[in-house]
Amino acid sequence: MEQLEAAAFRRLLEHLRMRQDVANVDLMGQAGFCRNCLADWLAEASVETPWPLTREEARNHVYGEPYVDFKARQLEATPDQIARMEESLAENARQRRARGLKLDRQLEDTFPASDPPSITGPR
Repeated sequence: MEQLEAAAFRRLLEHLRMRQDVANVDLMGQAGFCRNCLADWLAEASVETPWPLTREEARNHVYGEPYVDFKARQLEATPDQIARMEESLAENARQRRARGLKLDRQLEDTFPASDPPSITGPR
């Protein structure tokens, strides 16, 4: 199962790299997670391995390029995008409470994993 999950994750990364026209703020607004979240989860998962990743290394892997290069091409998020993202994050919290789920301790300190919305819209 781990091999299948790893293959699916690689396919997801390939798809997100291909679809850079979809902004992180829009991913957050619709799905409650974005590329930065995936990178943070990857870095978090690596902590217990012999090869821990920094947050920046994980982001570079998820984006398939230096994160600063991707970030430089992004537009400022609109107020509507920010509002949808905030509602989606609130829905994440409601869903966790309803299911009795907690974020991993490390993630609790940094969630939401996304950068400020001002750098998450496509150009």
